[in-house]
Amino acid sequence: MSISARNIFKGKVSAIKGGPVNAEIEITTPGGDRIVAMLTEGSVQSLGLALGGVAVAVAVAVAVAVAVAVAVVKPPWVTLLSGTPQYRFSARNQLQGKVSGLLQGAVNCHVKLTLSGGAEVSAMSTNDAAREMGLAEGVTVTALFKASHVLVGVPV
Repeated sequence: MSISARNIFKGKVSAIKGGPVNAEIEITTPGGDRIVAMLTEGSVQSLGLALGGVAVAVAVAVAVAVAVAVAVVKPPWVTLLSGTPQYRFSARNQLQGKVSGLLQGAVNCHVKLTLSGGAEVSAMSTNDAAREMGLAEGVTVTALFKASHVLVGVPV
């Protein structure tokens, strides 16, 4: 699969919490990281999502029950948090990792985190914000992104 989004988390559907309009889907990666996605009930049905399979986040429709999926998140949708938070946040996805790459441009930079389970998260930050947060390789930060920003895909 070729896709421009850098954050692609492959895993198994580990939880499905249905509702009258939307459902919350949890995808657990082989390393144990959990990604939460908010989908319409119609998408859950059209993708054929079921517990226990591998999940991938992208928009693909199938008619059979699948437990494998991917979660896809674009780097601009990821917010970085450093230090000890003074607030709690409503973002369902809060993944802690260490900065493993930092590529600075003229105005912003691409930040790569490696999570404890081995998955990588890419984020974008302004150079000023990266400097203010003290971002450098080895620094621990938290990646935050909303469940509604996670696209879910299944094998065809």
